[in-house]
Amino acid sequence: MRGAPLSEEFRGRARDMIAGRLAPVPARDAATVVVLRDGLEVYLLRRKASMAFAAGAYVFPGGSVDARDTDRTVAWAGPSPAEWAMILRSDEKTARGLVCAAVRETFEESGVLLAGPGPDSVVADTTGEVFEADRLALIGRTLSFADFLAKHGLVLRSDLLRGWGHWITPEVEFKRFDTRFFVAVLPEGQRARDVGGEADKVVWISPAEAVVQGESGRIFLMPPTYRTLSELVPYTRAADVFAADRTIVTYMPEVADVGGELRLIIPEDAR
Repeated sequence: MRGAPLSEEFRGRARDMIAGRLAPVPARDAATVVVLRDGLEVYLLRRKASMAFAAGAYVFPGGSVDARDTDRTVAWAGPSPAEWAMILRSDEKTARGLVCAAVRETFEESGVLLAGPGPDSVVADTTGEVFEADRLALIGRTLSFADFLAKHGLVLRSDLLRGWGHWITPEVEFKRFDTRFFVAVLPEGQRARDVGGEADKVVWISPAEAVVQGESGRIFLMPPTYRTLSELVPYTRAADVFAADRTIVTYMPEVADVGGELRLIIPEDAR
């Protein structure tokens, strides 16, 4: 159990927390979605080097829950927020916000929209000018997701998501997230695209190749992303991933004294 050494910046924070002089920053609820397509490939974005959190890292689409994501007026189809609360081990309001954030952020960051005119249909094309203008309005927070769906006569398809994992940013970090990981299959007819924003590059890549590139240092993968990709390596079809029997486990790396050195330890079963 060696872990990763802390930088001086974080060693100081860790010492202050251990001594009770500093309290951890509260973790914000967040959602991230592993978008899959047959091959088997996943959609990854490289965060801009200027970003305050995870700069340069290859990540899945996702982000923080917006207060409006918990709005009960969000048109909904599929498992209810109450059902999702059981899956995510949260209260119903939090579950509603997490699922809504997962669908909204995926659309904002990839153009993939897990919604349709009814409970058994999915939008076939989101590349038009109106969808693009509304995507930018969602990013700018001048449009709520509930109003976006109502405008287009759509319902959120919660059945197109599957809960996969739960990671909480270490307490020593300056910016922290309590993130639920979901998986989703790219809807037929839709295509993910480079939509810019917080990312400067996007790729479709097999989980196995992403893991190899991460281990060789060719790309930067944060531990939760690396772990999730590793879990997907045995699969060959997106549908099999979505149908996998999955129990969500919560992980939060912790600071520990290892041989007199402060190091960040990832739980043994999440290595």
